[in-house]
Amino acid sequence: MIIASCVVKLDLSSAQSLKDKRRILKSILARLPKQFNLAAAEVDCHDVWQTAVIGMVTVGNDAGYLHGLLERAVAWIEQTRPDVPIDEYGIEFR
Repeated sequence: MIIASCVVKLDLSSAQSLKDKRRILKSILARLPKQFNLAAAEVDCHDVWQTAVIGMVTVGNDAGYLHGLLERAVAWIEQTRPDVPIDEYGIEFR
């Protein structure tokens, strides 16, 4: 069994409050598991308005497939939320 995780740092410069940040993140975090069959949550920068860090994780037997799945999830965030640019992201396997 292979565990694949991805940490994505988002630039929420359009957010004017923590309420704005929560609204943006709620829509992303609700749709990611449905689209890609993975778990997703905010994992850092909870009290910072203009930055969010999302963690995604999935398990399987094929590292190539898992890597592609997480890459597609990151691309999906970029495509569906162009107002929320991705600062950086990284994918790890265990």
